Amino acid sequence: MFNFLKKNIALAWAKRHVSQTKSFKKNAEELQEELLLSLVKTAEKTLFGRSHDFENIKTIKDFQERVKISDYENLKPYIEKVKCGQRNILWTETPEYFAKTSGTTSGSKYIPISKEGMPFQVKGAQSALFHYIAKKNNADFVNGKMIFLQGSPELEEVFGVKTGRLSGIVAHHIPNYLQKNRLPSWETNMIEDWETKVDKIVEETEKEDMTLISGIPPWLVMYFEKLSEKHGKKIKEIFPNLQLIVTGGVNYEPYKDKMEFLLGGKVDIVQTFPASEGFFAFQDDYTKDGLLLLPNHGIFYEFVPLENYGKPDAQRLTLKEIELHKDYAMILTTNSGLWAYSIGDVVRFIDKKPYRILVSGRTKHFTSAFGEHVIAFEVEEALKATLEKFPAKITEFHLAPQVNAQNELPYHEWLIEFEEEPEDLIRFKEELDQQLRNRNTYYNDLITGNILQKLKITRLQKNAFTEYAKSQGKLGGQNKTPRLANDRKLADLIEIYKL
Repeated sequence: MFNFLKKNIALAWAKRHVSQTKSFKKNAEELQEELLLSLVKTAEKTLFGRSHDFENIKTIKDFQERVKISDYENLKPYIEKVKCGQRNILWTETPEYFAKTSGTTSGSKYIPISKEGMPFQVKGAQSALFHYIAKKNNADFVNGKMIFLQGSPELEEVFGVKTGRLSGIVAHHIPNYLQKNRLPSWETNMIEDWETKVDKIVEETEKEDMTLISGIPPWLVMYFEKLSEKHGKKIKEIFPNLQLIVTGGVNYEPYKDKMEFLLGGKVDIVQTFPASEGFFAFQDDYTKDGLLLLPNHGIFYEFVPLENYGKPDAQRLTLKEIELHKDYAMILTTNSGLWAYSIGDVVRFIDKKPYRILVSGRTKHFTSAFGEHVIAFEVEEALKATLEKFPAKITEFHLAPQVNAQNELPYHEWLIEFEEEPEDLIRFKEELDQQLRNRNTYYNDLITGNILQKLKITRLQKNAFTEYAKSQGKLGGQNKTPRLANDRKLADLIEIYKL
């Protein structure tokens, strides 16, 4: 009786919630302008607000004229003041948390999360689940066990501000109604070593009635592989009532075939788009591609056409100005004190009613050593199309330019860890090259103009990317190996694992 009641309460909550979201789906443009002016008004007496004349900002154009696009390096002087305990710097109050992330040029980054911003991290995930329940008219999973593969919830203090990985911070805000069925145990979640942690998670969950599993795709694959190897079964045989997987952090599509193979049966997938800077979007319609953008979650969005990103005069577009099927660098202004902040993600709009996006890449993850500017979306779509024609399974890959090829034309090198190789690797390579040429005219022109030769594939040993991550101390956590690079730094490190 209790389980029946719990399921029906979840259904009622979900339907009510989805009904309440109709307003923001229809009025996104107006809500965005109101939000920006509200954020500016709130912060006009902060150090950043006084330095940028917030008092005289009355329109979006005023804001864009006074506040230039920034990255972490630009905001770092302000964040250092906040870290030292100073108040009223970027936002009116001291942050509730710092989400600590790894940076390249800046070392560790400390992304502020305010008391106003933190609830939206949880509400975004809740909204994703409520949309799923309402769409499917099914809340059976609430009665089973749920696992959240995440970083350690252990937090340190930086001048009184609790600091840790985003997933660890969120662990402290899991709603009470999910806590009873939640796995793994708190003690297991605290384990830092990722392999040890996954082994312990397998031990704690293998005999449970798992109905929902959440995590980024590489973590899920590793967890499922260990379960499957231990039991000699597919995941749906181990967890017959597994209904839903919630994933995000990286594009799910390249992991889709591997996941379906490991699962061995039907499981619904909900994709989300969270980050330390905010919870941006989630999949609300499982009949089509795209993630629903959240314009009412404390974040004002701007979009810079990717071809102009980094130029001093680059146009900054609002929602009402974007075009469909173009790639944009996403710029954020948040209720945690980030102002015109470039998060590094590239998105592509596929719908305006409501606004839905695809995450098409990263501003720093591309290959353009010869002017081709190949992005992740093009590469992953080319690979997907090739795998449909040449059955094979790929664990992971990295693409890098080979500029200094001796006695031959330069080329794109694909370092691929195959789980199952194609029967004809030469034809596979030819098809992959053609699929990429079909998606990027600049790359095609370089091939036809004999500036580049066709791509080459370097086969890697099994577990090559896992071993590389271990060697760099980057296994697990929020670490993700970039799939594209514009230099050979990563390729040269991974190449030592070639067959």
